[in-house]
Amino acid sequence: MPMTDVLTRKQRSFNMGRIRSADTKPEIEVRSRLFRAGFRFRKNVANLPGKPDIVLPKYATVIFVHGCFWHGHAGCPKFRLPKSNRKFWSTKIKKNIERDEKVLDLLKAEGWRCIVIWQCELPRGSDKFYDRLFRLIRQGKK
Repeated sequence: MPMTDVLTRKQRSFNMGRIRSADTKPEIEVRSRLFRAGFRFRKNVANLPGKPDIVLPKYATVIFVHGCFWHGHAGCPKFRLPKSNRKFWSTKIKKNIERDEKVLDLLKAEGWRCIVIWQCELPRGSDKFYDRLFRLIRQGKK
């Protein structure tokens, strides 16, 4: 039995309109750490497939910082389909996943190394994650 939304259509529309596609807190966190480590990058480059969140041309590397819900992070506690309008959300998330896979394939075919960072992977105050990320990026230096 479908569950009805507790918000009005206008309230739901307002809430959904406030969700950002760029400059999210996880993206800002990753960019800040990269910049402090001396990496220089471009953000949201529109002429590359998928408009990557972070582009490091010197290292032929692009980084996507994915929200677990919007990109369907399987097995993640932050990804759970809403109980209302399940068919819509299931279709939307499935299309997002398919688009993500296609974008990664296109970028790899163009010679880019692709790194996907999931929202749930971002540590709070841990340097180990970023040390590994920095090493991975440096491996792609041209």
